[in-house]
Amino acid sequence: MSEQVSTLGAVDAVVDEVVRVEGVSRTFGRGAHAVHAVRDVSFRAGRGELVVVRGRSGAGKTTLLNLVGGLDRPDSGRVHVAGHDVTAAGEAELLRLRRGTVGFVFQTFGLVPILSAAENVGVPLRLARVPAAQREERVAVLLELVGLGGHAAQRPYELSGGQQQRVAVARALANEPDLLIADEPTGQLDSETGRSIMDLLRAVVHARGMTALVATHDPALIELADRTLTLRDGHLVDD
Repeated sequence: MSEQVSTLGAVDAVVDEVVRVEGVSRTFGRGAHAVHAVRDVSFRAGRGELVVVRGRSGAGKTTLLNLVGGLDRPDSGRVHVAGHDVTAAGEAELLRLRRGTVGFVFQTFGLVPILSAAENVGVPLRLARVPAAQREERVAVLLELVGLGGHAAQRPYELSGGQQQRVAVARALANEPDLLIADEPTGQLDSETGRSIMDLLRAVVHARGMTALVATHDPALIELADRTLTLRDGHLVDD
């Protein structure tokens, strides 16, 4: 990961399949109180694709992303990510998947307040037992990648919202995942800062040949997607 954001160039999207979702459904509760969050959803996503999942609040976006990332299990259907059968995986395999194959970016940033930007980015590398010298080098490259090379020692409260989200993106990329999942990553940011984060995600995805699933309802951000999946009441109504 040696490229700077300013030098990242889009590359042709390749057809290698990273995500395959087949007839996935998820319901919460039972009877009259049941909520059918995701209903028989199927789609595929390949390397180099930035795929936006859009829909109104309650459409099922977060549930779908959680199912793909192994944070939740479907009631029916199957999910495959980078050759892993997420649906059939045990807890140990899911943990390995979330630490190495899938990176997560959340709306609330999720940074550890007492750690510096560099230390936050380095958390996944510590969990992966990456040697200290290699870890420090990779953290420095990642912070440069997201435009925060000069902010390594600052803690979250010393950074703007946009800067905190850039740290979160760098952390998600630490273990070079095949899939990046971002759930409303610009939801707490102003429109200009939100677009800069989306531009960053797009640049990284195209340059690294990764796949990204990004949930958003912001029309300006949807324009930056390579593909758009539209959810309505748990159904996939447009791809």
